[in-house]
Amino acid sequence: MEIAGWDSRWLYAGLVGAVAVERGVELLVSRRNEAWLRERGAIEVGARHYPWMVGMHTAFLLSCPLEVWLLGRRTTLGLSAAMLGTLLVAQALRWWVVATLGRRWTTTVLCLPGTPPVRSGPFRLFRHPNYLAVAIEIVALPLVHGAWLTAAFFSVANALLMILRIPVEERGLREISGIVPGAGGER
Repeated sequence: MEIAGWDSRWLYAGLVGAVAVERGVELLVSRRNEAWLRERGAIEVGARHYPWMVGMHTAFLLSCPLEVWLLGRRTTLGLSAAMLGTLLVAQALRWWVVATLGRRWTTTVLCLPGTPPVRSGPFRLFRHPNYLAVAIEIVALPLVHGAWLTAAFFSVANALLMILRIPVEERGLREISGIVPGAGGER
């Protein structure tokens, strides 16, 4: 498909690249926040699964354009527009989480002893809104250009990681931060 004279595969590769850059910015924000939290006595939990999560997200970003190019995935303007809109909603939710948690937002699980949960922003609506944003993104980004195998495979991989990560985070919040599950936000 061509869009304004451009091969849509190149435009899609550019979109995936932009998401990768956004992820890099997230990691910079996370590292800064991690240092701040550690200075205040935060304790990391669940470090063993973190490299798997990084690997899964890296493979996801590589798989999106690879499926499109290697398997000749085509798309329609309607599907692309719908999934791009969905992707933008997921990104907005993610950055709403980052803004709401402020210095407490990280990609690792760091618990600050005795710190009450965040109950504002998206945490009024969802227990783990960042994970919801990621799940939506894992479906939407590949489907912008019809990469349905990537969407399906990484949705399952992400769900398996969340089966590990969410209980670890909940346990850390309960045991280190002294927060009762279901009472509010994460970290």
